[in-house]
Amino acid sequence: MFTGIITDVGEISALEQRGDLRARIKTAYDISTIDMGASIASDGVCLTVVAMGDDWYDVEISAETVSKTNLGDWTEGRKVNLERALKVGDELGGHIVSGHVDGVAKIIAMQQEGDSTRVTFRAPEDLAKFIAPKGSVALNGTSLTVNEVEGCDFGVNMISHTKEVTTWGTAKVGDQVNLEIDTLARYVARLAEVGV
Repeated sequence: MFTGIITDVGEISALEQRGDLRARIKTAYDISTIDMGASIASDGVCLTVVAMGDDWYDVEISAETVSKTNLGDWTEGRKVNLERALKVGDELGGHIVSGHVDGVAKIIAMQQEGDSTRVTFRAPEDLAKFIAPKGSVALNGTSLTVNEVEGCDFGVNMISHTKEVTTWGTAKVGDQVNLEIDTLARYVARLAEVGV
């Protein structure tokens, strides 16, 4: 489990297609504190550490994960939002995030509003019903509050701090981003579906 509070911006330093896609991620994390098999959210996708070096770790990404996320767009040199898994007693600064991406949204508009940037996304139709004004979403692993929703489109504001400590400072119209809907919204919808 994660909170959507990004704690490092890593860099893809190598990609290799084996049976699965293998990625090497350079990080500022203290590698000595990472266990083999640890879960680290990378652009919001929970991935398992399979090898480590002085300032990097490797993950393997299944074809299923590539097909449901934007990880197929990864290239060497790309910056990625990173978050280590929660530990008991950690602060819950964002919202509960599983690292299981539901789909890919697209940035369709960006507009400066003071020091913030209002970003409008288009969600897949089957996920749009789970997105509500003032609710939470995780986009590329970042916990964000939804401002408005109109059909499949929804907007969020990126404050300057978020843009500085994540990859959101380099986002642009047309980018595909990993979308994880709020877990609570998923369960409420399921309960309504079965008539509880």
